[in-house]
Amino acid sequence: RTQFRGIEGEDAMTTTATRIKMTPLRRRLIVLVTAVVVLAGVGTAMVLHAAARADRADRPQAGGPTISAGRLTLDQKSRLTFVNGAAGPHRTAVASVASADPGGKRIASDVKCARFYAAAGTGVCLQSTTGVLKQSNRALLLDANLRTRHTYPLAGTPSRARVSPSGRLVAWTVFVSGESYSSAFFSTRTSILDTRTMKLIPSLENFSVVKDGKPYHASDINFWGVTFASDDDTFYATLNTANKTYLVRGSLARRKVTTLVENVECPSLSPDETRVAFKKRVLSRTDLWHEYVLDLRTLKETPLAERHSVDDQATWLDNRTVVYALPADGKVGSSDLWSVPADGSGRPHLLVAGAS
Repeated sequence: RTQFRGIEGEDAMTTTATRIKMTPLRRRLIVLVTAVVVLAGVGTAMVLHAAARADRADRPQAGGPTISAGRLTLDQKSRLTFVNGAAGPHRTAVASVASADPGGKRIASDVKCARFYAAAGTGVCLQSTTGVLKQSNRALLLDANLRTRHTYPLAGTPSRARVSPSGRLVAWTVFVSGESYSSAFFSTRTSILDTRTMKLIPSLENFSVVKDGKPYHASDINFWGVTFASDDDTFYATLNTANKTYLVRGSLARRKVTTLVENVECPSLSPDETRVAFKKRVLSRTDLWHEYVLDLRTLKETPLAERHSVDDQATWLDNRTVVYALPADGKVGSSDLWSVPADGSGRPHLLVAGAS
């Protein structure tokens, strides 16, 4: 270790090579170590490939859905509403399809969003447009007829959006820096709006944090992926700090969050409020997540039958079914909506192709 101190660059390599006596034993050890490193790399590549590859038999076939412009409202109980991802003039438009025939004809509005969510006649649309000199990001608060009630500038790129079951509370998360939750350096900002008082909480980072039963303070705290309970006070979200993520339960009235479980991202509260669907990171610092459901009473985690990596904040179709987006095969920037039983049984089912 001290023999080559102070030697740098190419001279170090040359000097080291001339001073090491290459015995048969040393040569075998080098070959063995090299083989182990290569196999480790191959193993990692196999894991990444297995998580990313698609089951072609379950994927939508060629050809797109029939889409036409029309009047769309958020109070139609018999329809599924989503962001249309199918190619054409209605791409990224808020669209809907009959719940009984999700592969049928779609009605597309003139509202286009990067992220969209709605509940009880209240919608939130996060928009992002790139100009010559800068990117413009904003949040639209929508009524049941998709008319804009208010517009709010966003501090970064849209990431997540949610509306409480009553329609009173709206939340959104943006990337202030970075473009992925697996980036080495990223920063998010999560805001919550009360649509009755129009009071905006600009950032959850101003809330007090209780971690492992004790007050917690850190400069690297980030929040994302809010989901609301029906009392219009309780919410769940992801807290990130010290390279770890936690599920937190929060109170808007007390402006406080408390950690519950580690390695939880993008929670989604079930309609009966007994469980949370979430994505769990499989490998640190990678874009590989598996979808789970957490029982809030027992904290038992149940892996869902979807075997592909899910980078999405899932939602609940009902108390038995979880819905999420996966990248569409061969279509850059497009995704499909899939559903899976919430109890870990069954298999994934294509719900709406070309949608998010």
